Amino acid sequence: MFKVELLTRDGASIAFEADATQTLLEAAERASVYPPSSCREGGCGVCRVTKVSGDAELLSCSSAALSEKERAAGDILLCRSRARSDLQLTATFDQTAIGSAPEPVRTARIVEIAPQGSTTLRLVLQYSDDPTFGQAAQFVAGQYAELAVPGAPIKRSYSLANTPNWDGLLEFLIRIQPGGAFSGYLRETATAGAELIVHGPKGQFTLDESALAPRWFVAGGTGLAPALSMLRQMAEFADPHPCRLFFGVNRVEELFALDAIEALRAGLPQLQATVCVWKPEVAWSGFAGTPSEALAKSLKEEGPRPDLYVCGPPALIAATNSVAAAAGIAQDRIFSEKFSPAEGPVEKSTEPPGRRHLWPGVIVG
Repeated sequence: MFKVELLTRDGASIAFEADATQTLLEAAERASVYPPSSCREGGCGVCRVTKVSGDAELLSCSSAALSEKERAAGDILLCRSRARSDLQLTATFDQTAIGSAPEPVRTARIVEIAPQGSTTLRLVLQYSDDPTFGQAAQFVAGQYAELAVPGAPIKRSYSLANTPNWDGLLEFLIRIQPGGAFSGYLRETATAGAELIVHGPKGQFTLDESALAPRWFVAGGTGLAPALSMLRQMAEFADPHPCRLFFGVNRVEELFALDAIEALRAGLPQLQATVCVWKPEVAWSGFAGTPSEALAKSLKEEGPRPDLYVCGPPALIAATNSVAAAAGIAQDRIFSEKFSPAEGPVEKSTEPPGRRHLWPGVIVG
């Protein structure tokens, strides 16, 4: 057996043993350590960590989940790697993202479903009381959950927009896509009281609580949801970090959650929010352009370099990376989820594992 040490972003050391026949993810779970993971087949990149020392065999995996550049930097996927010696690994997530039990699967009922803008729905669920988990909604701000329709082969993942709570409430902002299976269910069938199955929480797109730098959030479309979750958490904790939000959509009619952004100011008076419209009508008086363009403009101001939290399609993430590099922000201070490519000629963006986005970061299906 080989000894594996996983050092989390917040400095916690997690140890487990692995033999040469099992993947590191299997070995961790056998030791009741449950790192963030999703597809478990090397396709999503959620379980990516960095090898500091030791040898590991990396099995085949998607280049979208692990790029050549990331491999060259020592990154591996826990679900597609086997230990060949003792290992030291570092993670990009905090200890709170590591579970001590298998992923929860719970039932919830729809308590609210309402349109937001011309293309988005706000969906609020309430967990049913569970003998193991009780009523509470326990997750880390920024994570997502997988929703399934009972008795139907319909399952999609969406970011949570609210914060953990004892009432068991889960809030999602969902892009409605014509022809999408889950969109069709939400638009035509779903009503208050209907039951859904919730898998999760999942994901490692969470705040780096150990960092002192300002926090800037760059969100496209319903990529706003995890940013809202993290900002709302900051508001609840009266977090003093300077923070900014750059939120964009294609057209004015698509704007949504502006009231939620405004409400944040009560707990986060230091929040500066820039709402961007890529193709505005003449009457639009806000920023005309993409969130990354607004970011570039703001980074020309004097001040400490911020940490960036980015949620949206690859085009937004790539543009943000370029803007950040030009402004001298280190790559490891940019936090975003690894999105998998969406299908179809119209879709130019993607979604976190299991999710599908349209530019600018809206979830479809």
